[in-house]
Amino acid sequence: MPEKIAYIFPGQGAQLVGMGKDFYESEPIAKELFDKADKITGYDLSKICFEGPEDKLNSTTMSQPAIYTVSAAILESLKSKGLLKQANVTAGLSLGEYTALYAAGIISFEDGLKLVQKRGQAMQAAADASKGSMVSIIGLEQEACEKLCVEAAEGELLSCANFNCPGQIVITGSVDACKRALGLAEKYGAMKAVELKVAGAFHSAMMQPAAEELKQAIAHSKINDPADIAVIANVNAEYYQNQDQIAQGLEKQLTGTVLWQKCMEKLLADGVTKFYEIGPNKVLTGLMRRISRRTDIVNISDVDSMKKLME
Repeated sequence: MPEKIAYIFPGQGAQLVGMGKDFYESEPIAKELFDKADKITGYDLSKICFEGPEDKLNSTTMSQPAIYTVSAAILESLKSKGLLKQANVTAGLSLGEYTALYAAGIISFEDGLKLVQKRGQAMQAAADASKGSMVSIIGLEQEACEKLCVEAAEGELLSCANFNCPGQIVITGSVDACKRALGLAEKYGAMKAVELKVAGAFHSAMMQPAAEELKQAIAHSKINDPADIAVIANVNAEYYQNQDQIAQGLEKQLTGTVLWQKCMEKLLADGVTKFYEIGPNKVLTGLMRRISRRTDIVNISDVDSMKKLME
């Protein structure tokens, strides 16, 4: 059986000060992309990636274009050195889906970055206009987590946002409902519940204004139909068939649930034998260890990990 390869890309939360700097300094193609990103965004995105400050990098408006750019710069550095086998499929967690579409040749780097910048701004604006939060629930299955949401909601908004891996579900909703969920989680058997440091209730109906704005931006972007490389969608764990589905998937992703665990299980069931996590940090490698411990996954987040591939 031939080897089947997936590239996977991280989402918001993977950012850290200093990310991409070693690639910028050593790989001409990475420098080129960072310089391009500075021009497209209209500010010194590279400097914020490399030097922070941390609170600025962590903001929704900044972290999204930053992670997208760093992931793309690492991808192009690897490709320029011939270190990657051609992917059969790509996937990205939430924001990472844009990098996945870029890696599959479905959107250009420029269009992807403009969309991601608009997405971050629209999500921040929607968060500012509503009082929302998110909580990570550790150690509960989906059914118990959904029951917890029903009780803690008390008529307010509270729903599941991310199914990341077995025993890790993120819930999203109004600030008060999230606070009640923190108090009730143990009653439902959760090992722990942690309030996330996020600007608002992402992947919930509170993001509808952002979804409307993003829809307009997507309509003005060039999106190709998938060709040689498949891309799996966060919202339904199915492969995108055409540009219309992609536009709908990206829009729906803002208000819908991210089915990351299902996406990875589908790729494994469909015979993917090797995964490359490309981008800052090691979030997706950690999730994969809990989805399927034996899976062959390589993380490339800095120049040192790239050098290991060369050995």
